[in-house]
Amino acid sequence: MRALSTTEQSAVDRAAAEPMLAQVEAWAAINSGSRNLAGLATVAGHIADAFAALPGVLALVDPTPVDEVDNAGRSAPRDHGRNLHLKVRPDAPVQLLLTGHMDTVFAVDHPFQALTWLEDGVLGGPGVADMKGGIAVMLAALKAVEAGGIPNLGYEVIINSDEEVGSAGSAALIAASARGKRAALTYEPSALPDGTLAGARPGSGNFSFTVRGRSAHAGRNPEDGRNALLAAADLALRLEAAKRPGLNINPARIDGGGPTNVVPDLAILRVNLRPATPDDELRAKALIEATVATVAAGHDVAIAIHGSFGRPPKPMTPEAEALFTLVKQAGADLGQAIGWQATGGVCDGNNIAACGVPVVDTMGVRGGKIHSPQEYLIADSLSERAALSALTLLRLADGRL
Repeated sequence: MRALSTTEQSAVDRAAAEPMLAQVEAWAAINSGSRNLAGLATVAGHIADAFAALPGVLALVDPTPVDEVDNAGRSAPRDHGRNLHLKVRPDAPVQLLLTGHMDTVFAVDHPFQALTWLEDGVLGGPGVADMKGGIAVMLAALKAVEAGGIPNLGYEVIINSDEEVGSAGSAALIAASARGKRAALTYEPSALPDGTLAGARPGSGNFSFTVRGRSAHAGRNPEDGRNALLAAADLALRLEAAKRPGLNINPARIDGGGPTNVVPDLAILRVNLRPATPDDELRAKALIEATVATVAAGHDVAIAIHGSFGRPPKPMTPEAEALFTLVKQAGADLGQAIGWQATGGVCDGNNIAACGVPVVDTMGVRGGKIHSPQEYLIADSLSERAALSALTLLRLADGRL
């Protein structure tokens, strides 16, 4: 541990003193499931009002148009919410990107909606850790360093509305904002409740396979039919059997079928694939093409592929390790032990890293059991992580990376 400078100590103290808990409670009380456009608009307005305390140009940006395959096998538009974008001092010599997301995995009709103090200092609620707590931490750190004056630091902030469903509507905005940045910080919660950061991440691709066969009477002439449901099941089993170290494959859902006396002529298989490296992603693409061709020929059906690897693999590069080391030293100087480990999850950090920008993507709060009705936030971690971010930002501004 080394002593902080007067400027650093002032920023750390200001960040830790921000009223983050009240912000988290207010934001988490608003349902902002990824498909709840009304709730997303409401919470976006509240977050934009809070970020208006920072300098620069702030806007709520419309998402990129996105199509998805519906349960009838048709390509249909999928609406997403608007994304908050803030640009501060774009001509400053040091440029950073900070990102977060306002959406949660909890739909408007999900039973998990209320905030509850589970025990002293532990707040349960939808999105308290993932990641309305992280947004509050980001804002507190930025307000603290702005109060001290940092003319050589410029940055962009993106808080998107569709991270939990793959960021298809915001990926282009993230890529454009990452261009030319020295480093990035993303405010997902820590990988473990003790504050461990996520290091390397696999990639992720979501695919829909639309299988079209031929209907026939199940009793009179089944041989004239081509069973799309059976072909989809065969495809699912073949893909599942192909998973190996470096490529996880999860066939998740089959939509289709109909009356039991009709050979089904339509089925849609939904699959998630997670390659560990860019080479694994290339092999996964080849696997998809070959397996689809085999199943289509074997069952005499047509199969259309819709989807992509929206999250590229995020390896631990030397540049990323240098940024992790800077964050670790900042933590040590604050009395916080910071470590990192590889994880199987994915986030916008994957997309940022694919732009060639080193990123630490778990700068948010300590908590746990995210994506479940047991999600919780350790309240003391708000001030801890805000202090860590403020010190990290100052040292990045000083050109220490």
